[in-house]
Amino acid sequence: MLDMELIRKDREAVATALAKRLDPAEVTRALDEIGQLDRDRRSLITEIDAERQRRKAEARAYAAAKRAGTEPEVTAPEAGRRQVAELEAQLDEVQSRLNDRMSELPNLPAEDVVPGGKEANRVVKVFGAPPVIDKVRDHVELSRALGLVDYERGVKLGGSGFWMYTGPGARLEWALLNWFVDQHIAAGYEFLLPPHLLLDSAGYAAGQFPKFYDDVYHLSADSAPRGQFLLPTSETAILGAYQNEILETAKLPLKAFAYTPCYRRESAGTHSDERGTVRGHQFNKVEIFQFTLPEQADGALEGMLAHAESLVEGLGLHYQRSLLSAGDASASMRKTLDIEVWMPSTGKYKEVSSVSWAGDYQARRAGIRYREPGGKQTRFVHTLNGSALATSRLFPAILEQYQQADGSVLVPEVLRDRLGTDRLTPR
Repeated sequence: MLDMELIRKDREAVATALAKRLDPAEVTRALDEIGQLDRDRRSLITEIDAERQRRKAEARAYAAAKRAGTEPEVTAPEAGRRQVAELEAQLDEVQSRLNDRMSELPNLPAEDVVPGGKEANRVVKVFGAPPVIDKVRDHVELSRALGLVDYERGVKLGGSGFWMYTGPGARLEWALLNWFVDQHIAAGYEFLLPPHLLLDSAGYAAGQFPKFYDDVYHLSADSAPRGQFLLPTSETAILGAYQNEILETAKLPLKAFAYTPCYRRESAGTHSDERGTVRGHQFNKVEIFQFTLPEQADGALEGMLAHAESLVEGLGLHYQRSLLSAGDASASMRKTLDIEVWMPSTGKYKEVSSVSWAGDYQARRAGIRYREPGGKQTRFVHTLNGSALATSRLFPAILEQYQQADGSVLVPEVLRDRLGTDRLTPR
């Protein structure tokens, strides 16, 4: 949610920033409606305050007349209370409409984020070079030959868009997750294992609701009258865990990470570059998260990027870093950079991590603040998150980049002790 005071004071700057993401005419309509609702809200507050003061004076006069035994010249206090209640009901309605309109606005992109869609994304770093492979086999073929993933039984269990890791494939998946956990703990992040079912308030706080409400799996109203859904990313859970809290300044930045499966209703992959485990309804991911002071955010973003990239580099994979355009980034984020691994079978890069800075957008929705030592006023924290990492695309990248001419696949050196071998061989 944006700062209403900023919209009042510098509407033009807000409109210019939002136009990177939305049609300018749509921005104008939205800000016009929000401006009118804000004026109505402030007018009602002024009227209610004045009415309360007037009613207090009349109540004192009414009481004094009763004590004196004379006939009061003003109405009874009950009538005044009814009028104030009617005004307060109008205020609640206007406030609710204003909150709805404000919650629909995306975040303001950072200054160096350009407008446009995927075509406007810019590669800002490249690590390594694509491996030279005489005859490339894709990860689906390799997974079947090596007995790593059972796609057919995954569909039998969950339907289209699901798979099941088997044997050494399950061990490779688990080795990756455990290695990530060790690296994050060493980097000073606190390990969390949150619930997979979250209340709708957590989805709203993260900025995923209301816009992406239909992209997640919801429980029926009968079984979850308060509204619950399966988390699409543990970012939602980590942020939601601190809703409506005032954090100690001395403990910022607060660094946490969580492992969870992620559940999404997005369409399963059918194109050649989205086969296998590249896109599905359930996948494993470790997410890193930071709550920071505003002045700490730039350093935190660079630090989180470097940390996430150290994992991909530690696995010895060729990748690139891209700065996303406003239209391709999450609506909740001011700035997002993707880490994309090379997939030899398609000659394309696939994102395995998005590291993002939300500014105070999520904190406003979630009510997460900090107070300076000895101070009375509170301010909103800044939030940052990053995949570190999602395995459903990293797994295929390892198979394809490490494949050998004899059909085997080398195991990245950092995982060999965990798997007890340096090579995966066909069954």
